[in-house]
Amino acid sequence: MDDLTRLGPETESLAEYTRKDHAAPAIPWYRTPLPRDEIRRLHERSDLLGALQTLGYLGVYALTAAAALHAAASRQWLLLPPLLLLHGMVTAFMINGVHELGHGTVFRTRWLNRFFCHLLAFLGWINHEAFQASHARHHRYTLHPPDDLEVVLPIRIMVRHFFKTGFLNPAGAWQTLKNTIRVARGRFQGPWEETLYPADQPELRRPPVRWARILLAGHALIAVVSFSLGWWLLPVVLTLAPFYGGWLFFLCNNTQHIGLQDNVPDFRLCCRTFTLNPVLCFLYWHMNYHTEHHMYAAVPCYRLGRLHRLIRHDLPPCPHGLVAVWREIAAIQARQDEDPAYQHAPPLPSKPS
Repeated sequence: MDDLTRLGPETESLAEYTRKDHAAPAIPWYRTPLPRDEIRRLHERSDLLGALQTLGYLGVYALTAAAALHAAASRQWLLLPPLLLLHGMVTAFMINGVHELGHGTVFRTRWLNRFFCHLLAFLGWINHEAFQASHARHHRYTLHPPDDLEVVLPIRIMVRHFFKTGFLNPAGAWQTLKNTIRVARGRFQGPWEETLYPADQPELRRPPVRWARILLAGHALIAVVSFSLGWWLLPVVLTLAPFYGGWLFFLCNNTQHIGLQDNVPDFRLCCRTFTLNPVLCFLYWHMNYHTEHHMYAAVPCYRLGRLHRLIRHDLPPCPHGLVAVWREIAAIQARQDEDPAYQHAPPLPSKPS
């Protein structure tokens, strides 16, 4: 789930857009069979449950921001760094909220999905227009290059990557700023961007260009107002928060496809599910149920736990917790050090005779 979202008009959900994408033949994906009534119940969207997830997450974000601002105002300088780190840890999961709201499945009411997608994308420095265009193809052609270049195997995660991006990430801030300025100027580069936004279809480029300009203008306004009023910490908690404290997000989000197989028509072989405690599951917008999410992409995130319980008999063994899942990944990467062509094949349940 990289920082790239949407070719279709804003009234379309990601699933609706994906159905219209005919750039390559559809892949005959395997999906665990479920009763029709159960599938219907799983796909039900709820404004109440959507609000509990979205407003709950934003409430935690606001609470950690307010705690850091209060520590600075009361000159509790020893408390300020850990509170800022905590705020950055929460902010890092903003992309997961943008991802879910971009699917159009969190709220039953469509404009609520769009409104909160825009809000979280602004706070997270995310071009949701570009992300959804990329992500629609990622869902349809998961790990089938060149039709999916959002995730390309092999993925190699090193300890230095964790320390480089998990605490202070100035390089990430600079790269994000440069890319946002580039897109705001209408410049698209690289094979993936040129696939998503062909030069001969300028109308497709307008939404990400417009949003990039909103990001730059909005965060510039925050900086100007804050510094003119002497509120020096406000840009730190609003504009810079996506670029520090991301270690927990790093450990959660990088589990999704690493070490698994590409060019297979079975989400159980190219996506990874693991279980988490309820607090982390909430912060991560339930994306630890990643096989389930790809298998039934229109199921709201708050129903993925139920979907997991219904189909876990048909899934590979699921590690419990971050320590267990990273032990599994470390073993796969050690095997890949010896054999670079190795891709892990999770054991699948045998079919009843």
